[in-house]
Amino acid sequence: MPELPEVETMVRGIRDALTGAVLVDVAPGESRCRPICMEPDFKTIRKICRNQQVTGVRRRAKRIVIDLENSHSFVIEPRMTGLMLTQDPPTRDHLRFQWILEYMGKRASVWFWDQRGLGTLRLVSREQLAEMFAPDRLGPDALEMTVEECRERFRQTQRAVKVALLDQKVVAGIGNLYASEILHRAGIHPVRPANTLSLVKIRRLHAATAEILTEAIRYEGSTLSDGTYRNALNHDGSYQNQHRVYAKAGSRCPSCGRGTIERIVQAQRSTFYCARCQK
Repeated sequence: MPELPEVETMVRGIRDALTGAVLVDVAPGESRCRPICMEPDFKTIRKICRNQQVTGVRRRAKRIVIDLENSHSFVIEPRMTGLMLTQDPPTRDHLRFQWILEYMGKRASVWFWDQRGLGTLRLVSREQLAEMFAPDRLGPDALEMTVEECRERFRQTQRAVKVALLDQKVVAGIGNLYASEILHRAGIHPVRPANTLSLVKIRRLHAATAEILTEAIRYEGSTLSDGTYRNALNHDGSYQNQHRVYAKAGSRCPSCGRGTIERIVQAQRSTFYCARCQK
C-alpha cells in the first residue's frame, strides 16, 4: 500500500506535468473491472473541471491533492494499488481516470491506474476539502509534526506504539512498512504502550520518523515483491533495498549484528523488529 514516501514521490512525478496547465478535458478509464469510488459522478466532475487551470499539486498524508483555479480540488487516495502516472500505464485494463492537459500549445496526459480498484477519486470544493482534512479527522502530517505534538498525541493513548503510529488521526501518513522501520531506527519495542514513552524516546521516535521518511522519498519509495508500486514514470522505487527489518523475519539484525528479526501480528498487520535492539 502506498504510504507517505510513495505518495510524495507520485506528487513530485506529476507536478511538472500538471501545474500551470489547462485541464482541457477528463476521460473515464477503460477498465471493465471493479469501479473505483468516484464522487461526484463523472459527468458532474467533467462539467466542473473542464478548461480550468491547475494551480498546484500537493500531498496531504497519503492523499494527492490537485488544486484548480475555480477553488475546487481533486483528492486522490491510491490505497492498495493506485498509481499516478505520466507514462503509459502497466496495463490498459486498470485505467481509472485521465486528465488531458494543455500547456504552451502542447498536449499531455496524467493517468490514475488502480489494479484492485480500492482507490478513491473525489472533486471537492474548498469547504469540503477543509472538512475532509479537519484536525478531528486527520492528525498532523508525519513530516511536519513537532516533538511536542508527537508527545501530546502519544500520551493520550495506551495502545501499543506501533498501533498508534498506524492511526491516521494520531499521525498522518505512516503505514505498516515504515512504522516497523521507524521503530527499529528509534530503538523502541513495538508493543510498548504509547503513553509510557519518555521525552527522550519521543524525541528519538520523532527524529527516526523524519529520517526514515526522508530517506524513502529520496529513493522514490519501496517497490515490494508484488511489484505493485511504481513511480510516475512507471519505474520501481528502490528504498526496499534499504529496509532493515520489514519482511526480514529470521534474518540477522543488520544494526546490532547479534539479534534476529522477529515477526508478530498487531492490529491484523505484521510487525518486524529486533528484540535485542528494541528492548
